[in-house]
Amino acid sequence: MLLEHVEEFRRLRVLVIGEAMLDSYLYGTADRLCREAPVPIVALSGRKDVPGGAANAAVNVRALGASVEFLSVVGADAEGDILLGCLEEAGVDTAGVVRARSRETLVKRRVMAASQILLRLDQGTEEGVKDQDEERLIACLRAAFRRADAVIVSDYGYGILTPGVIAALAEEQARSPRVLVLDAKRPELYREVGVTAVKPNYGEALRLLGETAATTSEERLAQVTAWEERVLDRTGARIVAVTLDVEGALVFEQGQPAYRTFTRPHSNANATGAGDTFVGTLALALAAGAHTPAAADLASAAATVVVQRDGTTTCTTAELRDFLTAENKVLDRDGLVARAAALREAGKRLVFTNGCFDLLHRGHITYLNQAKALGDVLVVGLNDDASVRRLKGSSRPINPTEDRAQVLAALSCVDLIVPFTEDTPAALIEALRPDVYVKGGDYTRETLPEAPLVESLGGEVRLLPYLEDRSTTGIIERVRRAYATGT
Repeated sequence: MLLEHVEEFRRLRVLVIGEAMLDSYLYGTADRLCREAPVPIVALSGRKDVPGGAANAAVNVRALGASVEFLSVVGADAEGDILLGCLEEAGVDTAGVVRARSRETLVKRRVMAASQILLRLDQGTEEGVKDQDEERLIACLRAAFRRADAVIVSDYGYGILTPGVIAALAEEQARSPRVLVLDAKRPELYREVGVTAVKPNYGEALRLLGETAATTSEERLAQVTAWEERVLDRTGARIVAVTLDVEGALVFEQGQPAYRTFTRPHSNANATGAGDTFVGTLALALAAGAHTPAAADLASAAATVVVQRDGTTTCTTAELRDFLTAENKVLDRDGLVARAAALREAGKRLVFTNGCFDLLHRGHITYLNQAKALGDVLVVGLNDDASVRRLKGSSRPINPTEDRAQVLAALSCVDLIVPFTEDTPAALIEALRPDVYVKGGDYTRETLPEAPLVESLGGEVRLLPYLEDRSTTGIIERVRRAYATGT
């Protein structure tokens, strides 16, 4: 069900408005101290510039397949040029970004050595936009709002979302409501806007409600759970998702029971922008028709993907699909193709084999272990029941497809399983395009029907022997003889 919503993302058009920032990473080595002061000397060797803040939210939405219009105000300076270039390269529509000579583009420069952030340098105009710049931004907002399926407001408090801009947003939402997801330092300012969902982190929720931080994770969960009515009332939103770092998020919805998402803890002090990823995915899922728990799970999954990497990054559609299917080894053909794309992107070598695997025995296990050793990921094509009957006769299979798949899934050497109904795996091979195709038994390269297809797709064919006296047919015959003689 979650994957079905992901497929809808590419049909959506999303408006993102908020503070555009340039996240600049300066990389180097630090192996000596400065004589003027006890600080490290960093010998710079590289630089990476990526969109940050609301611009990162826009890039995340685009990476997940939707069309994106981005609205903001940046300086008419070199940093603004770099930022807009990064956005346009990512496929984000920046026609609504106002260039203001009176402002400096917001930049956050991080100096890094040995994968550690040593220093962050911030610059840029933080006061509210005004006069003609504000008027131009509001005009762009009104036009873009009417084209959008969903709206994301990313308010870092650096002057883009002025009272006038917020008022215009409220007017448009009242006139023609959209899925409107808010990520703001002060969400109470949007109480009358008609917000669909708001995502405060724990610290922002503490400030919103005037509370004191709890000490342990258990106390924090209990504390946030008790806030449900208050946080919904203070924000005026239909949905409030309070993010809790490694504890996931607590999601409150008017008239519905609270829902908690869980995440995979990952220690990465250099990951930034996961909140932007969460908000972007939540907005897309709600606009795609997902109910709140499903939308929250998708948002949590996408955020988990990005926190596993350094710096400000995005979650792509392929990566989200891969994450969602990673816990389930048994996939359909479409799920396999999506998973394979993400694995290839990560540089993995795919090995494919196929068979009935009716009564799994030692010969099968030895063969599958050998196949796994030929690459990084072993994919098993499993003949479904109808296919097995055509190949083996009406008395087979002994075990149905679901049972055979689950037994295979219990083997650590098997990574993915895809049932198929055809008599041969040719269509599956064309869809998967494996690096290695493995087959066992008495085949030769010349007698294996799939060999020319595999090689035409750039793969190689490997033939592995089965163990002597180990076969499903042999096991069945021994069982029949034993029952016939009563022994």
